[in-house]
Amino acid sequence: MLVYHFGTRDGLFREILGQARQRQVKVFTDLLRVRPEEPYPATLSYAWSAMTGPPGLPYIRMFGRLHDTAGEPLWPGFRRAATTDWLAPLEEGMRSLGRPELATVVLAVIRGLLMDLDATGDAARTHQAFQDFLTTALTPSVGRSSTRRSDPP
Repeated sequence: MLVYHFGTRDGLFREILGQARQRQVKVFTDLLRVRPEEPYPATLSYAWSAMTGPPGLPYIRMFGRLHDTAGEPLWPGFRRAATTDWLAPLEEGMRSLGRPELATVVLAVIRGLLMDLDATGDAARTHQAFQDFLTTALTPSVGRSSTRRSDPP
C-alpha cells in the first residue's frame, strides 16, 4: 500500500515531512506575528519559549536533520525554504520597532540558537543567550514590559 500511495519509502517520508512543515510554518508564523498589545521583543521572547518548549521541540528534532546536506536528496531546497519562511513575519515585527532591516539578524540568531539547542540540548544556556540578545540588541526594556503573556501553549 505504501508503494502504491507514495511510490517509495522516501516518498512517504517526504509526505510526512511536508505535512509537518506546513503545521510548523502555521504555528511559528502565528507566534511571530505582531500583537498591538505587546512590544515585539516580548512577542519574540514568548515565541522563543514556545519554539523551544514542548510545542516546538518535535519540529526542531525532525527538521534539524534536514539542515545539513544529507537531507537535500529527501527534500531538495529545504534549507532555503526553512530560512525564507520566517523573514516576512519577522520583517513585519521588526517594522513595529522601526527596524525591519534587522529581520535577517533576528532570524540568524533564532536559527543559530535552535541548531545549538538541537546539537547540545543545553536549554538553559540557549534560552539565556536569546534573552541576552533581546535585551542588548533590540531594546533595553524587554524584560520590564508590563504586557506579558502566560506560558506558551
